[in-house]
Amino acid sequence: MDPSDPPGLEQLFEHAPCGHLVADASGRLLLVNATLCEWLGYDKHELLAAGGFADLLSIGGRIFHQTHIVPLLRMQGSVAEVKLDLRRKNGTLLPVIVNARELDWKGATFLHVAIFVVEDRHRYERELLLQRQRAEQLAAENARGQQELDAERHRAEERAVFAEKLVGMVSHDIRNPLSVIQMSTVLLERSGLSAMQRQVVDRVSRAVKRVHHLVGDLLDFTQAKLGRGLQVASEEVDLHRSVADSIADLQVANPGREIRHVQRGAQTCVADVNRILQAVGNLASNAIAHGAADRPITVVTESASQEFRISVHNHGPVIPAQQIPHLFEPMVRGADADAEGGVGLGLFIVREIVERHHGSIHVDSTQQGGTTFVVTIPCHPPAGNR
Repeated sequence: MDPSDPPGLEQLFEHAPCGHLVADASGRLLLVNATLCEWLGYDKHELLAAGGFADLLSIGGRIFHQTHIVPLLRMQGSVAEVKLDLRRKNGTLLPVIVNARELDWKGATFLHVAIFVVEDRHRYERELLLQRQRAEQLAAENARGQQELDAERHRAEERAVFAEKLVGMVSHDIRNPLSVIQMSTVLLERSGLSAMQRQVVDRVSRAVKRVHHLVGDLLDFTQAKLGRGLQVASEEVDLHRSVADSIADLQVANPGREIRHVQRGAQTCVADVNRILQAVGNLASNAIAHGAADRPITVVTESASQEFRISVHNHGPVIPAQQIPHLFEPMVRGADADAEGGVGLGLFIVREIVERHHGSIHVDSTQQGGTTFVVTIPCHPPAGNR
């Protein structure tokens, strides 16, 4: 310090809120303030005797000092905000930010260094680095997980397509031997049979019809799930009369049940009559299987304005409210699982048929009112949607 400095400035230098040191051109320490001594744990005389400024640095800091700081000081006379680590007396490192400037005074060159502790900033930067590494690790794990998920989804889709194709091929091939069995039962019925033999032939004939129905459902399910959708060939038809004929056939096939048909209106409709009758048959079969045996089943066909409505009503067990949203999904059976029925494709196929006709279907089921399935389709859909 200059002896001519006013009194009190020495104390400001010693206890400044940053470390100060002055070194000569060779780097040997000439002055250090008390703040720096306190930070590093040295007595002032010990620190001045420790050597040069570079000797206070970590190994990495010494290399950086020689390769970067010294050349910069030679070129521009100063460096600012350089992050270094100083070695304390106990061997631990103190992270600091250094500002340094070379000053000429009385014909000699001196290095003046101001030092600021950045332990909090160092901890923040280290935590930020750790979090960034963790984020990169999680991103890599997520990418791997997504790749595995995509691969598994692709394998599942391939298995599903193969299974659907297999069901379609097997169902189609089953129809040939079924036709032979059915024809054989017809021939047997024409020959003289005893009462017991006729009962056996009747059972075989009913079983063949049931399997034919199951095979048809499986083929329709496969066609719908493979993305082509059910084939629909619409034409202008009298659905009232067609449904009435279908209900009459169902009545003959189920002599122990009462099946009523109610007609309202007389309007014709553009639709695929075979598919509509298939839907009505599935709904009526469900009503027969799950409805009360001593109560009638009522099928109502109603044409009004631009809509054609078909409802199938039966009394019997209530469909639980939580089950109704899932009734039209494939492989879903009703609450009465022991009732004779298919494999849970009937209502799924009904919905597919209705949607192919640009219509809708809903169900209401209460203890007092019974269960009613209502199908609504447009009488004359736009030509481009037929």
